[in-house]
Amino acid sequence: MNLDYIQQYAMFHGTRKEAKILADSVDFAHIDFATSLQDMTQQNLESYQQYLRGKYGNVRFESIGKDRTSLENIGKSMSGNDVVIAPNILEQMANDPQKAAYYERKIDSFFESIPMQNAYFAAWGLVNEPAGVVVHDDGSVTYIGGCSDSPERVAQVQRENKAKQEKKEALRRENEEAANAMLAKQMHEVQMSEKQRVMADFLANCADIVYMGMKENAAIAAYRLR
Repeated sequence: MNLDYIQQYAMFHGTRKEAKILADSVDFAHIDFATSLQDMTQQNLESYQQYLRGKYGNVRFESIGKDRTSLENIGKSMSGNDVVIAPNILEQMANDPQKAAYYERKIDSFFESIPMQNAYFAAWGLVNEPAGVVVHDDGSVTYIGGCSDSPERVAQVQRENKAKQEKKEALRRENEEAANAMLAKQMHEVQMSEKQRVMADFLANCADIVYMGMKENAAIAAYRLR
């Protein structure tokens, strides 16, 4: 505040006392204007917050890091139409229409692209799962979303897995039956071989008995001839 100028102005147009009153009045007016400006800024901020909530719904004002863990954590709390804006960026948007338009276009682009994302993922048998938008304190913007298998795809995969399991089980039973058949054949061959051996031993013993009997009969006959 230039008091010399005010005093010179007052002395030219009035008394020094009047100059002092004028200077005090200007000082108070300056303080009142600064306070009013601060109040207006706060009112603008609150009004803009209400406007964003009316436009987007779930809007939060907090700083979120750009690291994977921070984004995954905030993504888990989103439901598809969430917007998170860093406080410093919010203040810029509330007081600068160009900044507001820039970031709102960024946010709008995410939500406007959801139908296209849905169609893209559907073509692959997937379900689009948009989460929301994060405006970071450095001014960068991150879109958060994911995808999952559609109910039809889940049913198809279950059918395929069931068919694979059934085929695997059928092959296991086939191999088991083949192994059992081979084992039974081997056991049969062993049994037949054992029977043949027993029979051969039996026949060999019978031949010895017959031979011995023939020798004894021949000896008796020779004795009688003498």
